[in-house]
Amino acid sequence: MDDQSKNLILATAMSFAVILVWFLLFPPSEQAPTAPVATETSQPATPGTATSPTLAAPDAKPRAEALALTQRVAIDTPRLGGSFSLTGGRIDDIQLLNYRETIDDNSPTVTLFSPAGAAQSYYALYGWSAAAGTAAAVPGPSTQWTVESGDKLTPATPVTLRWDNGGGLIFRQILSVDENYMFTVTQTVENTTGGEVRLAPYGIIARHGMPADLKNFYILHEGVTAMTDGTLEELKYKALKDLEPDPNEGGALTQHLAVTENGWIGFTDHYWMSTLVPTPGQSFNAVAKYTPATDTFQTDVRMPVMSVAPGATVESSTMLFAGAKVWSLLRDYQNEKGIDRFVDAIDWGWFFFLTKPIFRALHVMHNLLGNMGLAIIGLTFLIKLILFPLAYKSYVSMSKMKALQPEMEKIKERTAGDSMKMQQEVMALYKREKVNPAAGCLPILLQIPIFFSLYKVIFVTIELRHAPFFGWLRDLSAPDPSSWINGFGLLPWAAPDHTSMIGIISIGILPILLGISMWLQQRLNPMPADKTQAMIFNWMPWIFMFMLGSFASGLVLYWVANNTITFVQQYLIMRSQGVKPNVFENVTAPFRRSKKSG
Repeated sequence: MDDQSKNLILATAMSFAVILVWFLLFPPSEQAPTAPVATETSQPATPGTATSPTLAAPDAKPRAEALALTQRVAIDTPRLGGSFSLTGGRIDDIQLLNYRETIDDNSPTVTLFSPAGAAQSYYALYGWSAAAGTAAAVPGPSTQWTVESGDKLTPATPVTLRWDNGGGLIFRQILSVDENYMFTVTQTVENTTGGEVRLAPYGIIARHGMPADLKNFYILHEGVTAMTDGTLEELKYKALKDLEPDPNEGGALTQHLAVTENGWIGFTDHYWMSTLVPTPGQSFNAVAKYTPATDTFQTDVRMPVMSVAPGATVESSTMLFAGAKVWSLLRDYQNEKGIDRFVDAIDWGWFFFLTKPIFRALHVMHNLLGNMGLAIIGLTFLIKLILFPLAYKSYVSMSKMKALQPEMEKIKERTAGDSMKMQQEVMALYKREKVNPAAGCLPILLQIPIFFSLYKVIFVTIELRHAPFFGWLRDLSAPDPSSWINGFGLLPWAAPDHTSMIGIISIGILPILLGISMWLQQRLNPMPADKTQAMIFNWMPWIFMFMLGSFASGLVLYWVANNTITFVQQYLIMRSQGVKPNVFENVTAPFRRSKKSG
């Protein structure tokens, strides 16, 4: 067998091995079991400290019942619906109006925040802590606020809440929201006492119990995400449970991430995020903690202690992002509001230098073509165009090697029994004809990091969620829903779930096209004479077909498009070099060989 075939087998085998390892390490995600859910009632911050309160949790109630327990103010924006509670001023009822739980048009909209006392309660809360030496009552999680102005929170109408502590301090919260997902909460305190008071404002995001839709997928970060002066820090929920108790935090497992002047902290899910964003330039302490007794995860931003002179009023503003991780919106917030590296709230992974440009290219293609499937195909053309010089050189080298086959056969006959001399003459032939025997595998190897990066982009970015292509492919972030087991929808039963063992083999139309395209691409070259090597080549496309059948259909679409373009490229380049691949003869050769052996 010639070196070209050996290199092609090596490259294909390496691709297979890497993707197999990837498949084993990162299997299709399964929904994690829902952890026992705690809900909460809260206690005010302890006077004399400048920390945030520790939240407690009674038994859970149905969501509608928990919402009805407190007075509420409606939230109404183009992207958000819900309400916030006058108890504690909690922002605790958020619906993402542009997103549904499934691709069904009648599916419920996605719920982000739920109130204290409900299953999976998840909310934002603001207040003040009294510093050492100040014994004044301060607003906390159980404070009953009154509405001073505004009857509904909209982009055009902010709402102001007021609470008088009865001891000479008047607190206000001014809540505003934009047309997307960003709230601004401005806290003020007016001192009508005769002496100075020292107070520290804080913001909290709390969620009780593990998220019900936690993916537990190695490729995806879910949990705390923080940016502290240019450093991205990530803590999974399990990592929070492994922290050390902090006596200054009531024994809660706590990590003080940093004292920073530019940054943010919050919780990130697969597609959604809640993030506290102090005004850029405002010094704050970022804290993540977990309270085992109440099964409460919490992120805090704690601002420095502020001195409020008699007759004076001070204020502190903090932004709250609560919504979908849409790249263009995060980029705009980053650029327009100066939020440091806000687009890195999306989990770009270790290969961010590939995933970021790949996503941006997809984004541009989607804006131009209006269809994410067409954008993936367009991206495939773009990648092939970028790699064309290398591919051209590789395929020219392969063509020259084919042209040298008669001369190599003569060398083998002439040096029969002397492998060292044969190798020397073959290498001299390559050098004389300027042929690189290793060039044939480079295009295949370069596809591996691109493949993995595209997989990451398709899996983590919300722009691919529920993105349709054509026909039966209504969600490119999910596996092809068709299956040969039900005759591709012609038979009256559902296809097996792709996370089951039988589901892995019940592949659909797109994976089958992948196998066929890879098989035809192989047939540009004759099969190796060695039976073992020929068997590996024959089985490889079909193994890949079943392996990738459970992957996102957008990724399989990329692979089919890539194989098709590669086939055309290689065929035309080989013909331009005087080599005429006989694809039909190579396709039928295994069958003729089998007939002869029979």
